Amino acid sequence: MIAYVDEFGRIVDTPPDPTEREEINLEDIQISVPKDEDMEPVDNTRRGKVTMFNPDKGFGFIRDLDSGESIFAHVTNMKEQVEQGDKVTFEVEQSHKGPSAIKVTIVK
Repeated sequence: MIAYVDEFGRIVDTPPDPTEREEINLEDIQISVPKDEDMEPVDNTRRGKVTMFNPDKGFGFIRDLDSGESIFAHVTNMKEQVEQGDKVTFEVEQSHKGPSAIKVTIVK
C-alpha cells in the first residue's frame, strides 16, 4: 500500500491531483525567529541568600528570593568569598546536574 499526505497533513490512500499543484516562491517563506540585534537585552541577574556554604568542600546553596528555588553554587563561580547568610546576586546556568549559580557577588 502506498500512502500520501493531503494538503491538510492527513494520510490518505489517493494520490494528489497534479492540476491542483501550487508553486511556492522560496523568497516568500519567512521564519519568525528574531535576529539577536532585534531582541531587547534581558537582565538575568537574580537576588538570593546563601543558605548553606561549606568552604572546605567549596560548594553550597543559594535560595532565590523571588522563586524560593534552591540553586547549587560552586566556589569557582564566585567573584567573592561568601558565607552562610550573605545576600548575593547571581545568574543561573544549566549544568549537567541541574541549575547552577554563576557570577555570584555579595550585595552590600
